[in-house]
Amino acid sequence: MPSLAQAAETLAGAELASASRPNIVLILADDLGYSDTAPYGSEVKTPTISALAEQGLSFTNYHTAANCAPSRAMLLTGIDNHLAGVPNIIEMLAPEQRAHAHYQGVLGDNVVTVATLLESAGYHTYMAGKWHLGSASNKLPISRGFEQTVTMADSGADNWDQRPYLPLYDQANWFANGERFQLPEDFYSSRFLIDKTIEFIDSNLQDGQPFFAYVPFMAVHVPVQAPREYIERYEGVYDKGWDVLRDERRERAIELGVVPPTANMVSMTTTKNWALLSDERKRYESKRMAVYAGMIEAMDFNIGRLVDYLKIQGQYDNTIFIFTSDNGSEASGPDNPTSLVNSAGTGNMGYHVNYEGLGEKGSYNSISASFASASVSPLAFYKFYAGEGGIRVPLIIAGMPLQLQQGLTRAFAWATDITPTILSFAGVELPGPRYAGRPVLPITGKDLSPVLMGESDRIYADHETVGYELTGHAVLFQGDYKIVVNQPPAGDGQWRLYNIVTDPGETDDLSAQQPQRFQEMLSGYETYKRENRVLSLPPGYSQMRQLFSNALQERYGANITVMILALIVLLPFFIFYRARKHRS
Repeated sequence: MPSLAQAAETLAGAELASASRPNIVLILADDLGYSDTAPYGSEVKTPTISALAEQGLSFTNYHTAANCAPSRAMLLTGIDNHLAGVPNIIEMLAPEQRAHAHYQGVLGDNVVTVATLLESAGYHTYMAGKWHLGSASNKLPISRGFEQTVTMADSGADNWDQRPYLPLYDQANWFANGERFQLPEDFYSSRFLIDKTIEFIDSNLQDGQPFFAYVPFMAVHVPVQAPREYIERYEGVYDKGWDVLRDERRERAIELGVVPPTANMVSMTTTKNWALLSDERKRYESKRMAVYAGMIEAMDFNIGRLVDYLKIQGQYDNTIFIFTSDNGSEASGPDNPTSLVNSAGTGNMGYHVNYEGLGEKGSYNSISASFASASVSPLAFYKFYAGEGGIRVPLIIAGMPLQLQQGLTRAFAWATDITPTILSFAGVELPGPRYAGRPVLPITGKDLSPVLMGESDRIYADHETVGYELTGHAVLFQGDYKIVVNQPPAGDGQWRLYNIVTDPGETDDLSAQQPQRFQEMLSGYETYKRENRVLSLPPGYSQMRQLFSNALQERYGANITVMILALIVLLPFFIFYRARKHRS
């Protein structure tokens, strides 16, 4: 990082960008739960994120898709993910669905990214982090509006080494400006991604043009890993278990005003009885969560490095920061990673799950559904599900250039709103029906500026609806209300109606009390499905079964010998999934 003297020399020789053309930094955490940061009720130390929350506006009613690629598609285009080509992650799409052009799991050519629009308007555009919207040369971010990139193309990867985290992949696919890239030996994902972001910004700082930097972290996606010094800060913090933590976070969220005092909680069927665990199991579970917390703090620390760099360079006061997550907490970690079946699965990939060294290089860590219920407190459900815990996440927007409002807002906001809001900050018009010689879909998200500037307390009128679907889990929002259906194994396949402003924990089903509203919203969801070309699931579809099937087909084709070998590797993961489904 440059010294203060070097910074002074830089400022003396360079013209600062005009406040009407602010820099924009979009920071995306991966699988971060609703209450995983201090401004939303967490015990985890996140001073950088907390400072942004104090200086800006925190949305307590912001929603996104329940898994990563659909969220990223909406976030970067302002268009519903089904129409943008990403109804689900590519790894879970059924062959019957992929027969349709808009169900490919990669970003379609019928949409324009916010990076493309900003680059055309004179912005430098940078990306460092996870992409997961296509790995073909014409689908990588270097071909979708980003001027300089270093990106991990897959759903996830190791945070310490260039290695895959699932047998789904034969390698960790990292690219730099469209070319395959070898990670440095001292790699740790959160540190490396900020190093590259600073490097990109610094490369063009002298020309005075504003920049857009997109930083999609790998934290806290599995494998959950962190430097030892961060893990040690949380050892012992979680010894009381997930139920106590879930209650404590709810109380803090109420005190902070993040949720109303009326926010009650349901007990998830996937949450185990902490009291029945042996002392050894409690110790191990507490360590798993300590690693998770350490990974969050490590991310926050590295965001702070970027903030410090911008301050030294005199760019901080002309930068708008957007911090959010792609979906709620990941809950598919096994209940007992050290069991014979589970340790065999990770062992076959070359990982260990030992208590000593958990989260460090060479280890494979995750949190189970039980601690994930605390991660999303006081909400219900998790990643992949349409309950609030799967789709309601933090959103903080802060920055000096436009004198944004400070505090909290309960205004409903949706993932497609981020792109039009960024374009509004930059003074860039929305694209027309054609862009760069081809037809493109219109942006359907809304500019959040009226709420951010204090001109309005909401963007969506009471009659307006927003729909969403992922593998049969579905939602329609209207005003303060939401209808939702969550499929098995954690859900029951029944539609319900909730007031998610007064009851964010989804504890009081209003469908029988307000039958007219319920029926009208069900009708509204059918309209959403039709207008956004949502396809029905093939009979017997299962996310995990499709994942295994696609993995075998993609990697091994019709080669029976290697398919059998692959099944030996994948079997422990499938056994765990089937066991959880049977128990629930």
